[in-house]
Amino acid sequence: MSELKVDTRLWSGKARNLSPYIPGEQPQHNNLCKLNTNENPFPPSPKVAAAISAVLTQQAEELRLYPAPESDDLRGALARAYDLDINQVFVGNGSDEVLALIFASFFMKERPLLAPDISYSFYPVYAQTFGVELVKIALEADFSIDPDAYRQPCSGIIIANPNAPTGLLLSLADIRKLASEHPNATIVIDEAYIDFAQAGTTVSAVSLIHELDNVLVTQTFSKSRSLAGLRVGMAFGSASLIEALTRMKNSFNSYPLDKLAQAGARASVLDTEYFEQTCQQVIDLRHSLTAELKALGFEVLPSQANFVFARPHDGDAIGIASALREQGIIVRHFDTPRIQEYLRITVGTAEQHQRLITALKELAAQ
Repeated sequence: MSELKVDTRLWSGKARNLSPYIPGEQPQHNNLCKLNTNENPFPPSPKVAAAISAVLTQQAEELRLYPAPESDDLRGALARAYDLDINQVFVGNGSDEVLALIFASFFMKERPLLAPDISYSFYPVYAQTFGVELVKIALEADFSIDPDAYRQPCSGIIIANPNAPTGLLLSLADIRKLASEHPNATIVIDEAYIDFAQAGTTVSAVSLIHELDNVLVTQTFSKSRSLAGLRVGMAFGSASLIEALTRMKNSFNSYPLDKLAQAGARASVLDTEYFEQTCQQVIDLRHSLTAELKALGFEVLPSQANFVFARPHDGDAIGIASALREQGIIVRHFDTPRIQEYLRITVGTAEQHQRLITALKELAAQ
């Protein structure tokens, strides 16, 4: 097949100059060990499929009608689960859409947006898309975030917590400090991986929104709830922040979540026991994977996510990634300054870990 020649004559200047986000690859391969996109190794709650099936069988006639535009049943379930009012909850078509609406609602201002220099690579793409000036704040040598480095004028601060791809966690005290020192800026804490932080501790910034009206927390059903294929994300914040997001949504896509997504996501929220059980399993698997990698000489950062960020003893991360690929094992390598010697490895099943460790031992023996 000949290469498609793209004619850009009819494109807007904005479309022509964009540098789109590049997601982790989704290769189709027999016997693939896929540890590159941070998907949950466990299936979603069985109640999710049951809820979706009920819509398809018992309420199929209603599929001709538009879904509830504000997803009130789902938002109500989330409000109860997080001890919030429903007007403090927003949902959208995946956390990426929620983040896009946040950029449009709060950061399109004269002052810049601040973010870590090593973080979720979609943030610079959003900044370019919405014409937001993004100032990157360098992480410390140990990849931690120094809140004092953010002490400068801004329209907002966005931090992935735990950070990606490092997996490191910023404390609630530091988040409170950032929000208190920037009362006229929106502080967005992107908690895509927060449910994998150490069990038994209060780490989510959702607990801060009752005292700080400029803190906005985003989360997703893609990771801890094993629903990456359903596309549901949410934000928690003051009623004023949520109203701004709702106004922006209804000026862009007033029916973001279909009936099946709303029903499945709500069922997931209600199955607390399954959610907590699988999160703990991922945490336990992360601990064991970290120990096995360290035994092979890897430097592994203290991750609080469903992945580990690991540096081989010789720093040849790209060589190891390439050699693993030849054996059908896919991990993520970022060809980016400061982190090009690291691999991001998704926490998988025990069987996947065994396959990975066996392959790494064979490579070390060569």
